[in-house]
Amino acid sequence: QVQLVESGGGWVQTGGSLRLSCAASGRIFRVDTMAWYRQAPGKQRELVAAITRDGTTNYADSVKGRFTISRDNTKNTVYLQMNSLKSEDTAVYSCNANLYGGLGWRDYWGQGTQVTVSS
Repeated sequence: QVQLVESGGGWVQTGGSLRLSCAASGRIFRVDTMAWYRQAPGKQRELVAAITRDGTTNYADSVKGRFTISRDNTKNTVYLQMNSLKSEDTAVYSCNANLYGGLGWRDYWGQGTQVTVSS
């Protein structure tokens, strides 16, 4: 069984930084694109950043220049470094991985981690 487990969320002051991690474990043969999404109260879930296996990245306009996504393929782990955080970054952040496991190619989701930014 494949699991994605996130860590690193919490509360931070405006302008501060947080680093999220998401590790995929289980019967995994290959991990393709990994991504971070977020959903704020009353809003739709949105893509924050994505990274392909070879390191190509894509960011939402709202986080460009502030957030950095990276990954360690040896650990099947994706990271999100969040700097210069704003109150509008407050949301539940979830990681997503497109991977080939025991059930073939599927999308998997983590349980989500709360990020709260306030002064």
